[in-house]
Amino acid sequence: MTRGAEAPGRRDGEHVPVTPDWTCGSCGDEWPCATKRHHLLSEYQVDRASLSVYLGSCLAAATQDLRSVPVTALQDRFIGWVPRGSRTI
Repeated sequence: MTRGAEAPGRRDGEHVPVTPDWTCGSCGDEWPCATKRHHLLSEYQVDRASLSVYLGSCLAAATQDLRSVPVTALQDRFIGWVPRGSRTI
C-alpha cells in the first residue's frame, strides 16, 4: 500500500484518496473525484506548476498500486484534467 498521498490528520469530507485502490474516501469515486478536482483547482489557482507536481507524485504512487490499469488511463485520470494555461516566453 502506498501512503504518500494521504494527509495526516485528515477530516471527513476532504475527498482524500484511499489506497491501494485510489478511491475517494468521501464519495467512493475514483480519486481524484470531481469534488476533489474542483477543490484542487481552487487551492492551486495561482500555482498550477505545484498542482502538477502534486498530482504527478500521486500518479507515480498510483502506478505502483494499480498495475492492471493502463498508464494512459492513469495519466488522464490524475493529470489529464488540469487546464493548461498559455505559456509566455
